[in-house]
Amino acid sequence: MYIAITRQQLGDNFKGSARDFVNYLGKENEGKEPEQQEGYFNQEENNIDAERVIAEIDANTAKLKKREPKFYSLVVSPSQRELQHIGNDPEKLRQYARQVMQAYAASFYRDREVTVKEILYFAKLERERTYSEKDREVKENQAHASKILELQHRVRAIQEGQEQGEITKLREQINALEREAPHQLNGKRIVPGMAKEGHQSHIHIIVSRMDRTNTHSLSPGSKFRTSETTLHGQNVKQGFDRDKFYRAAEKTFDKQFGYKRNFVETYHARNLLDKDPKRFFSALLGLPTNERQAAKQLLFKAGINVPTIPANKAQLAYKAMMQLKKGIGKALESGSIGI
Repeated sequence: MYIAITRQQLGDNFKGSARDFVNYLGKENEGKEPEQQEGYFNQEENNIDAERVIAEIDANTAKLKKREPKFYSLVVSPSQRELQHIGNDPEKLRQYARQVMQAYAASFYRDREVTVKEILYFAKLERERTYSEKDREVKENQAHASKILELQHRVRAIQEGQEQGEITKLREQINALEREAPHQLNGKRIVPGMAKEGHQSHIHIIVSRMDRTNTHSLSPGSKFRTSETTLHGQNVKQGFDRDKFYRAAEKTFDKQFGYKRNFVETYHARNLLDKDPKRFFSALLGLPTNERQAAKQLLFKAGINVPTIPANKAQLAYKAMMQLKKGIGKALESGSIGI
């Protein structure tokens, strides 16, 4: 399970409104009949239209400065293995998203418990994901992509009379490079923007920075898990525990759908890999034989050179360990393992 939290972008064209983001999330609805379009939902309602989302998020910005983010976005992206487990069922994903938002509310550190009833949010199911520059397949195709681009520039230069050459031969070279690229999908070289194969359902959530009463800030962007500050002469608790949130969201999925999560799919494993790779590999080697074999299969599917995993703790040489950490880290970044 991969969950990302991102604040509203504050670029040169920042207008404060949620409209641009909501319009972006409408891309899968383009060209579809109204009854086929995917609407928004929240904790109690379904089929909420985009204009209502924009109106309510934009109106819920009291006490925020002009150049402060007005909302945060969450992306809840189950792995293909998790989606297969629930039959890629959209209603189950909506149910799960509502549970995720309960965990989100409970992760705020305040003087009193924050509940999901205080969170103003809207969520939308999407069924497609596209390849990006971060994906392993795109990165490993890059050498071919660069050569193809260079040849295309030469073809254009010849057509414009800037240099001489045989366009036919250049195009033959381009076609050969297209075929030789290591990663293909339906006979075409995988490039950024190409739709990924298989189940790709995920949830986008837009959540107001202010609570429903428009009086209290609930920002998941706090750099503190727990802290206290003085406000108007009183001690006030503040903070958001992302680790608590991510762990709770993962446990919720497993409990809700009876999912048996392998070690390499866990948030705990990702933390170990980042902070203490030696403990990560020691834990991997210490798994029961069947779980360790399943872990190796998951890593293999993610493009990790599984045969190089040390057979025992004595073989955990630093250089080999760091090479594996780098490979697994790339797979995690691209969502290949689905953490």
